[in-house]
Amino acid sequence: MASSFCLLRAQEASETRSVWDGVYTEEQAKRGEEVYRKECAACHGDMLTGGESAPPLTGGAFQANWNGLTLGDLFDRIRKTMPLSKPGRLTRQQDAEVLAFMLSINKFPAGKTELYRQSEMLKEIRFETKKPAKN
Repeated sequence: MASSFCLLRAQEASETRSVWDGVYTEEQAKRGEEVYRKECAACHGDMLTGGESAPPLTGGAFQANWNGLTLGDLFDRIRKTMPLSKPGRLTRQQDAEVLAFMLSINKFPAGKTELYRQSEMLKEIRFETKKPAKN
């Protein structure tokens, strides 16, 4: 029984996805750009490069900060702290769209399925700065 459980956990670990697996759609990122421009750009800048009161959402420092964590971790941070004037005001869909836009600006590839809106499911997607080698 224990060996079956270990085998199942090993399979789950090998089936996890990363931001390199096309976890959002281009259309979702476009919608996210609209939400970002309206709700986030005043603090984080038009090009997500940050400002006096907000960190950048693109580039090496941003990616290094999130490397090794999950999209669920990033999604939860957005949900609980943004927008600064009224955290949690945006819907889960809007937060997922903004996250898709952030992924597109950070040059992670789009795919055919929209990014999840549930933290639990997003925790299965790793944020990795380097593209994994294909087996």
